[in-house]
Amino acid sequence: MTSLTGHTITVEPAAVHVRAVHDGQVLAESRRSLVLRETGCPDRYYLPPEDVRTELLTPSDTRTHCPFKGDASYWSLPDAADLVWAYPEPKEQVAAIKGHYCFYATDVLTD
Repeated sequence: MTSLTGHTITVEPAAVHVRAVHDGQVLAESRRSLVLRETGCPDRYYLPPEDVRTELLTPSDTRTHCPFKGDASYWSLPDAADLVWAYPEPKEQVAAIKGHYCFYATDVLTD
C-alpha cells in the first residue's frame, strides 16, 4: 500500500474473472489480473500480457504521467484510440503492474 498525503494506492491479485471486449471482440480475458485501487478513481484491472490479444493493438504516440504510478504508454484499435495503457517502468510502490495492460472498459465476471 502506498499513501502520500491522503492518496492511497493498493495493488493485489483480483479474485475475479476479467474480460475486455470492444464491439463484440474479446481483446483480453484473465483470471490472473491485478486490481489497483486508488483514491478518487475507479478500481482498475491490470491483465498480464499473456492474457491480452496484443496482436490486435497498435502502439500509440500518447504518453501520460501519473505522480503516483509513473509514465504510461497507450495502444489503440483502428476505431478506438488509446483504449489500453500500461506502465512499462512503474514507480516502485506499484511495481507489480509492470507490463500489465489496463483497459478503460472491462467486464468483471463472477462465473
